[in-house]
Amino acid sequence: MTFFKATVTASAVLLATSALAKTDVIVAMQLEPPHLDPTSAAAGAIDNVVYANVFEGLTRFGPDGSVNPGLAESWDISEDGLTYTFHLQEGVKFHDGTDFDASDVVFSLDRARAEDSANAQKALFAGISAVEAVDPKTVKITLAAPNGSLLFNLAWGDAVIVAPESIEAIKQNPVGTGAFKFDNWVQGDKIDLTRNADYWGTPAKLDKATFKFISDPTAGFAAMMAEDIDVFIGYPAPENIPQFEADPRFQVILGNTEGETILGTNNKQAPFDNVKVRKALAHAIDRQAIIDGAMFGLGTPIGSHFAPHNPDYVDLTGNSQYDPELAKKLLAEAGFADGFKTTLKLPPPSYARRGGEIIAAQLRAVGIDAEISNLEWAQWLEQVFRGKDFGLTIVSHTEPFDIGIYARPDYYFQYDNAEFQGLIEDLSVEADTDKRSEMIKKAQNMISEDYVNAYLFQLAIPTIAKADLQGLWKDAPTQAVDLTAVGWAE
Repeated sequence: MTFFKATVTASAVLLATSALAKTDVIVAMQLEPPHLDPTSAAAGAIDNVVYANVFEGLTRFGPDGSVNPGLAESWDISEDGLTYTFHLQEGVKFHDGTDFDASDVVFSLDRARAEDSANAQKALFAGISAVEAVDPKTVKITLAAPNGSLLFNLAWGDAVIVAPESIEAIKQNPVGTGAFKFDNWVQGDKIDLTRNADYWGTPAKLDKATFKFISDPTAGFAAMMAEDIDVFIGYPAPENIPQFEADPRFQVILGNTEGETILGTNNKQAPFDNVKVRKALAHAIDRQAIIDGAMFGLGTPIGSHFAPHNPDYVDLTGNSQYDPELAKKLLAEAGFADGFKTTLKLPPPSYARRGGEIIAAQLRAVGIDAEISNLEWAQWLEQVFRGKDFGLTIVSHTEPFDIGIYARPDYYFQYDNAEFQGLIEDLSVEADTDKRSEMIKKAQNMISEDYVNAYLFQLAIPTIAKADLQGLWKDAPTQAVDLTAVGWAE
């Protein structure tokens, strides 16, 4: 009788413990996505929610930046480098129950590279001549010229696979193949995802994931300290980090991103169409003061649009050292001895808002009066990114290896250099590693010496999480909050 009671008691404890085991997570982010289609907008907040979680591509980025199999389990490359044959995973279904097959890949890539495509990274697909379904589980991609970056390009969030059956409602009701399904969106508050019980790959450990949008750093601190949220990705108030480090309830994860933070300059708007003015702008900026004042020391100074952790990185910060007297001299030579007025339009992230105040003061010291406008994310996308209605802005470009955007004259900073465009075109078809390295270094030098933008710092990504949450990415090799391997310690 005594043995029976003990067994029942132990079983009850075990059941109670199991019942209390946490199977959900609340993830806080500062920016809310404008919609949920990663294939038709530049907003990184979209990928933060849906990349790998809801949508998948033929290939995918790992936490270390490596390119791994995704919906393609393997691929063959022809000897001339012009044909890639992808072999698709078996048993994959979209969240609405429809089968995933080669026709969906054809639809997705043809849509992305179409003449009327709204894809923000349409250039990724420019070298594709044809996408063909060989059979339901095999896709052939034919290139106009060899492209050693194709597998890398196909891992971007802009290249995820979508289905024609659900494309009309994708912005509000995304239907993918990932380990989580979209459940609900309370705009201005949160997005809920639920575990995909029919996932073709390794199932998610969590039953539910909620993305909570907290734009105000003070509110974010309060929510974290109250344990109302489980993790804050890209925590926006680095001055609080020592307090979290000293609290055993939390873990602090300091990682790197692909985010080149720049003072973006409208190269076609006077007076920024004058290279001397752009050079003056660069020399008027004290990068370290911005890193210390806005980021509390988190950030690596950069002198071109390239990540310092890349093996082909060139340190070009010497091209734009802080020298306000030189800045004044250059402005006088350009015909602006008395300075000028311009706009400084800032999106919501704290690096932009805090950095903008510091930069405006630094520019005033050399005679440039930059009028600050604080914009919501949707406004920034409309006015700056699409409308090109700005003089200056601050933004972090978080896409991996994205120096190629400088070869696009219609991109928001409107840099138009035929020599640079030719260099990037040659780079896209060059397979030799040493030659590619030299081209990449030359590209960094060209945009640095043209002072296209004022290059500030590589964005760090501080993550604050409860101590027993496991599987979070430390670094951000792409803009993503991949929850597919996240769970709670037992």
